[in-house]
Amino acid sequence: MMRWLVFLVFPTALAGAAAQAAAQGKFIEPPVLAEQIKAGKLPPAAKRLPETPLVFKPAAGQEAGKHGGDLSMLIGRSRDVRMLVVYGYARLVGYDANFSIVPDILESIDAKGERVFTMKLRKGHRWSDGQPFTSDDFRYFWDDVANNKELSPTGPPTDLLVNGEPPKVEILDKQTVRYSWSKPNPDFLPRMAGASPLFIFRPAHYLKKFHRKYNPNAGGAQAGAAVKRGWAAVHNREDNMYQFDNPALPTLQPWMNTTKPPADRFVAVRNPYFHRVDAEGRQLPYIDRVVMAVAESKLIPAKTGAGESDLQARDIQFNNYTFLKKGEKTNNYRTLLWKTARGAHFALYPNLNVNDPVWKALFRDVRFRRALSLAIDRSQVNQVLYFGLATEGNNTVVAESSLYRKEYQSLWAKYDKKAAAKLLDDIGLARGADGARKLPDGRPLEIIVETAGESTEQTDVLEMIRENWREIGIKLFAKPTQREVLRNRVFSGEALISVWSGIENGLANPDISPEELAPISQQQLQWPKFGQHFETGGKAGEAPDIAEAVELMKLNSRWREAPTREERAKIWHRMLQIHAEQQFAIGVIAGVAQPIVVRNSLRNVPEKGIYNWDPGALFGIYRPDTFWFSK
Repeated sequence: MMRWLVFLVFPTALAGAAAQAAAQGKFIEPPVLAEQIKAGKLPPAAKRLPETPLVFKPAAGQEAGKHGGDLSMLIGRSRDVRMLVVYGYARLVGYDANFSIVPDILESIDAKGERVFTMKLRKGHRWSDGQPFTSDDFRYFWDDVANNKELSPTGPPTDLLVNGEPPKVEILDKQTVRYSWSKPNPDFLPRMAGASPLFIFRPAHYLKKFHRKYNPNAGGAQAGAAVKRGWAAVHNREDNMYQFDNPALPTLQPWMNTTKPPADRFVAVRNPYFHRVDAEGRQLPYIDRVVMAVAESKLIPAKTGAGESDLQARDIQFNNYTFLKKGEKTNNYRTLLWKTARGAHFALYPNLNVNDPVWKALFRDVRFRRALSLAIDRSQVNQVLYFGLATEGNNTVVAESSLYRKEYQSLWAKYDKKAAAKLLDDIGLARGADGARKLPDGRPLEIIVETAGESTEQTDVLEMIRENWREIGIKLFAKPTQREVLRNRVFSGEALISVWSGIENGLANPDISPEELAPISQQQLQWPKFGQHFETGGKAGEAPDIAEAVELMKLNSRWREAPTREERAKIWHRMLQIHAEQQFAIGVIAGVAQPIVVRNSLRNVPEKGIYNWDPGALFGIYRPDTFWFSK
């Protein structure tokens, strides 16, 4: 994480303006709520907002907006309704546009030594159904969810454990909560600020009716057919703050989902109790509704080019840019190019936990991984698919990072098919009469590379790599599947090599956790069983038995307790060096710009931005609640 102390919520002048507006009752109401307010179904804004709302300060190129309008977007599947939580980006603390962590839902937070975090809530803050948001919502999560064995069989989230130690959670008063550990927890704030955040609170008033502790009949009559699964299953079904698929669940996000899946069109309406305002007293969000239409992911670029989306980046690739530019005048939109911050736009992940013993031994031989990397003509990929605008090299931090070194990007990544062939010869992978190599047990050396099937771009890259590898005697076959199928095949040890993007935060600095580089998560496709072993405390998966993987684990642990920035930087550099030398993930191309299609009448969307999952939450750090329509 960024090692800062964060206290204030907004500049004093803006805070004063908000306080004055509240005192005078001069908040500007969204017109769409006027009838509900007149009928007494909603109180006026002065009584809906916290006593100290968060005030939006326009950045350069932004301006105070106007209420109204529907924002249309396209999603590739029903479960992507969760993007409303990602884009809405209401968090206890969140990243601003400069990637600094600042209070958001919280009025303030006092962080001492990365061990003690005292969080102050906004007095008068309310859930979307008008019920108070207080420290009891934090107590409910900790006592009745995280530490309830039926709801959380494995105990509190691992993000809240420091070397196995849970936090001390104190409810100091109605607006104050304290989390503390005996050792530093540098991940606490970044996890709460994440695209898929750690929620340490729940709407207690809603969920208590599904909890056996508060309702002896929980899981009974109101659950219908679900009663057979027990009350815990019903509670977990109702409690999906990130999935956002339960319209009845109160939220703190700027928009509330009103559509229960499955559906082909999701409608989210403004949260009348949202805690942000602009400097003139207008309650945010500016936009009344967000409408997400489900479309086949392969058709989304065409539908976007036809003007069916007001704001679109999801399921659009760089190779759609030329097509999208052509439709701008006809369909009244503009196409921006935002930077990306991933360590690699396209990377290959040899599965070091593959079940087949012959393949496992081969993938664990660093000479084989280096040969695969050396045999890729990255320049060809860059010129043919990305007009030479991308960056060629390993999966590592990008040039804008203070940790960047050229050798991390170039080691074993320069096209050299002779050197690659020699490494394969040294391993003993003999060629047959047709020039194709064989595995040590005599089988053809044929590698199936699996993708999530969401992008023809990946297929195009693999086609060029296929030709490169053929020249050194290796046959490559691409196998598109579905995202869930791909991950399950990797996790189970069935997949040989998979394709995904690289390091999520290529803009890392010494004070950001290097955990992505250590085998601590099953989601890491090169060693999923190592990660599972860590996540389950050794109850599942496989213990790391590769020396460099073990070293990465130790370095990651050392970083968490490193007392100085200099020491943290040394740890980062050693971890980046190991990855460059070992080629655990084979990066191909990075720095591929992300096309962002924006309706011409949609304002406050930055012309230049960074499109990144975490940190960034894609559009989230630019606060879409401040986007508005000029017509």
